[in-house]
Amino acid sequence: MARAVVAGERRALAQAITLIESTRADDRARAEALLEGLMPHAGKAIRLGISGAPGVGKSTFVEAFGLHLIAHGHRVAVLAVDPTSPRSGGSILGDKTRMEELARDEKSFIRPSPSGGTLGGVARRTREAMLACEAAGFDVIVVETVGVGQSEIAVAGMVDMFLLLLAPGGGDELQGIKRGIVEIADAIVVTKRDGELANAASQMAAHYRAALHLLRPPIPGWEVPVLTCSALKGVGIETVWESVTKHRRMLEESGALAARRSAQAESWLWNELREGLVERFRAQAGVAARLKQCEAQVKAGRLAPTAAARALLDEFENKGRGKA
Repeated sequence: MARAVVAGERRALAQAITLIESTRADDRARAEALLEGLMPHAGKAIRLGISGAPGVGKSTFVEAFGLHLIAHGHRVAVLAVDPTSPRSGGSILGDKTRMEELARDEKSFIRPSPSGGTLGGVARRTREAMLACEAAGFDVIVVETVGVGQSEIAVAGMVDMFLLLLAPGGGDELQGIKRGIVEIADAIVVTKRDGELANAASQMAAHYRAALHLLRPPIPGWEVPVLTCSALKGVGIETVWESVTKHRRMLEESGALAARRSAQAESWLWNELREGLVERFRAQAGVAARLKQCEAQVKAGRLAPTAAARALLDEFENKGRGKA
């Protein structure tokens, strides 16, 4: 499968990501072996995170952006992290249905991935899916997230550049997202700069340019650009890509790209450790038997959460020692 992915076989890439995303324990060893074969061929792509509030036009922008890049000789993979359906466990939004033209192009690959309930709505295996897409020859990887919240923090920790999309006319309604999200943005793009919203988009961009002077840039020496575009008309897309390439050159020339990816790999390791420990904790026989009892007592207010957690951790530790 690794050889087929590296050879650029789209079906093999889809199967590889399905294996990577599998929650079955018997698939995990195969997925790890697959990644070991893919990693030497990955790591050269530009990794972009793109997000914004619902209705900002993320899918419309990503499609226009992707088609622009393909026209200039690039191959684009889009990993769209969808909320998970509580009934089926699958993706709810289905980005392939909202990016039809891009999905039909052979130089693109769109993969809607259910978040699986992971904190912030970012699919747990998104990092590994990125590696698979890079190994398959895609040189621009776009991670599109659910909305505005913890998912942006998670995505910023796995990409080279984070783009925040904002819709014109938001005004004071955006106060709730301005500080935390804007601080991690490497570029801000005000969308829908057309028709009646054209002036509003320009005014909003001017307000954000002024506000950004009060914040520390995410990278020393990088002045966060505030751009405007109309994805429907294709206006401003080239300017966004110019900012992406300029940011990339700065990261490479300063050595910040290698440092950032090294830190991301370390963060990935600790994330896997946390997830793995929780899984083993819940699966241990002694803990599993006592967990429901403790949960019921905590919900009923008869046991403090800290005391319940300590008791369960002691149970986990004692059972582990007994097994050893």
